Amino acid sequence: MDFREKIEKAISKATGTEVKIEIPPDPSLGDYAYPCFELSKKKKQPPAQIANDLQKKIKLDFLKKIEVKGAYLNFFIKKEEVIKNTLKEISKRKKKYGLSDVGKKKKVIVEYSGPNTNKPLHIGHLKNQAIGMSIIRLLEATSHKVIKKNIISDRGIHICQSMLAYQKWGNGEKPKEKSDHFVGRWYVTFHKRKTEELEKEVHEMLVKWEKKDKKVRDLWKKMNDWAIDGIKETYKDFGSEFDVWMYESKFYDKAGPIIEDGLKKKVFKKDKDGKIVAKLEKYGLPDKTILRADGTSIYITNDLAMTKHQFDKYKPNKSIWVVASEQKAYFQQLFKIFELLGYSWHDRCYHLSYGMVNLLEGKMKSREGNVVDADDLIEKTRMLAEEETKKRNPKLKHKELYLRSRKIGLAAIKFYLLRTDPARDVLFDIKSSISFDGETGPYLQYSLARANSILKKCKAGKRFNHGLLKSSESYELVKKFSQYPEMVTQAALQLRPHLVATYLLDLAQSFNNFYHKEKVIQEDQELQKARLKLVSAFKQIMENGLKLLDIESLEEM
Repeated sequence: MDFREKIEKAISKATGTEVKIEIPPDPSLGDYAYPCFELSKKKKQPPAQIANDLQKKIKLDFLKKIEVKGAYLNFFIKKEEVIKNTLKEISKRKKKYGLSDVGKKKKVIVEYSGPNTNKPLHIGHLKNQAIGMSIIRLLEATSHKVIKKNIISDRGIHICQSMLAYQKWGNGEKPKEKSDHFVGRWYVTFHKRKTEELEKEVHEMLVKWEKKDKKVRDLWKKMNDWAIDGIKETYKDFGSEFDVWMYESKFYDKAGPIIEDGLKKKVFKKDKDGKIVAKLEKYGLPDKTILRADGTSIYITNDLAMTKHQFDKYKPNKSIWVVASEQKAYFQQLFKIFELLGYSWHDRCYHLSYGMVNLLEGKMKSREGNVVDADDLIEKTRMLAEEETKKRNPKLKHKELYLRSRKIGLAAIKFYLLRTDPARDVLFDIKSSISFDGETGPYLQYSLARANSILKKCKAGKRFNHGLLKSSESYELVKKFSQYPEMVTQAALQLRPHLVATYLLDLAQSFNNFYHKEKVIQEDQELQKARLKLVSAFKQIMENGLKLLDIESLEEM
């Protein structure tokens, strides 16, 4: 039974107005609350009077009481109704518990990762990918049709820098290490040896690339393939998935008609140096160069053509760019240009901005080689997880130990990067992330493993007496179960995966409180059946929730 829906329908029927209720921040204020302010404006009556009138009109069997607090109408549901209906719904829906159709018939493109082919992925990319995959899982859970898109930045000055360094000092060497690391080494080399002459040469190389010089293009293809092959290995290890791959090299020269249109509409202007510039100052944004004076393309040149292409081809209801907050101004400029060009879909573009990942030692700088490499971090976290797992399971076979520690390590990284609002910066601490206690992914996996251990000893049956679940710990746990579907919907619509992380931590704490207070396996078989039902429900919801964070569940730790 959907208590929220039934209460909303009852209020709507009584008022003749469609309403939405909310969950109070304090449980003492009830399970749901309806603020009467909007209705007060429509009816031109004091909100407290409206609340009192509604209290008398609404009669629902599952309600224990309706209480008026100022302008609020607070609804208290009978505990036995919450327990009976919530556990029944979880048993019925299982893996589908929490799924909804709020996004049915809506198509969304989620663009995430966006690597450069001049270096391997680093921890910043892992935050991007953790957010991207979790957003995708949330949108899929709410019936959105999701297109998972990756844009590969495979051309431009930065790519030519690694190419030029390899051309000068590589001596035809082939990768002996992971191939994207090999390419990244030459990018760092360029910046360590950078001179004005080298800067001039790298720009000349870009011009040759755009003119399709065979020698330059052959070198580019070779190094590009090395970089992409290595990056794809990291994607496989981390679990990142894509439906569509787009490459800047396919779009750098496709923006011509858009630029011509922008010049005609006076959205763009050619300045005295020959650059094409979008005039945005009067809209409170800095002017933006669209094309260099020598005709070579930059990021925005590609984005103009690529975005128009994806809206023409896929016709999404929304297109989401998962990109760091450093690019906030850029996306404001890009979206304003779409609006000024008259594209009807300009308001369907959304920049999901996220904060940077910093180290305890300070800010990362790829040009100096001062980054936390993604591959190294994944392996180091796995090894730390392996140490912890060995302590608990010294006889575990090598293959199982590796697989288990890998899942724990990935859970540690993903959860640490997702547990706070995406907009906030993260100070990454690998030792804290891998802890089996506290606010971590491994702690959630451990709580789930504990539930699995109980259920292996005694399976929960279908029939049980819910009236035996009388303790406050039992009720608080079931109440937390009942909040899961609403949380999933809100996290999806708001694009905030940290809401899932926060919920799962609270859920695990509620379960542990119940587990320590209530003896599950015992002589009283009827009471055991009822408590096992709570364990089984917890297991199902924790598995469902971890999946939304793209974290694998574990049967044992």
